[in-house]
Amino acid sequence: MPRIAVYPGTFDPVTLGHIDLIQRGATLFDQLIVAVAINTSKEALFSVPDRIRFLEKQTCTMNNVAVCSMDGLLVEFVRQRQAGFILRGLRAISDFEYEFPMAAMNRKLNAHVETVFLMAGESTTFISSRLVKEIATMGGDVSPFVPPWVVPELRQRLAHGSR
Repeated sequence: MPRIAVYPGTFDPVTLGHIDLIQRGATLFDQLIVAVAINTSKEALFSVPDRIRFLEKQTCTMNNVAVCSMDGLLVEFVRQRQAGFILRGLRAISDFEYEFPMAAMNRKLNAHVETVFLMAGESTTFISSRLVKEIATMGGDVSPFVPPWVVPELRQRLAHGSR
C-alpha cells in the first residue's frame, strides 16, 4: 500500500517553514496531500483559493504532492483520502504541547492513523504565519520568511485592508 500523508494547516500565508516541511515530507511519503483548512474560528487574511494557489505554485514540480482544501474533522478527511499519516511540524516546546493532545485525540478517533512530527529546520524554526502578518502589518520586510510571490500579495492585501 502506498504511504499517504496529509499535512493540514491554514497556511495564511504559506511560509518558508511550511515549504521546508512539504519538501521534506514529500521525500518520506509516496503521496503528500497538503490540506488547506477552512477554519471558521480564525479570520484568514487570504482566501482558501489564494492559499491553494500559493501552495500549488510552490509544489507544481513535485509529482507526489497534491494541494486541496479541507473542511471538518481531520481524521475524517484522512480516511476519505485513504491516508495513514498526518504530518505536523514542531518548532518549539509550545508546539509540542499543542500538538500532542491533538495527535492523541486523532489516534483515539482513528487508531489506524499515525501522526508524524518533523522538527522545523534550523533556518525556519522561528517563522510563523502570525509573525509574518504582524511584521508585514508594521511595514517590515517579510521576504526572508515567505516565497517571493507572497510578498507583493501580502503588501497589497494589507494596503487595501481587505480580508
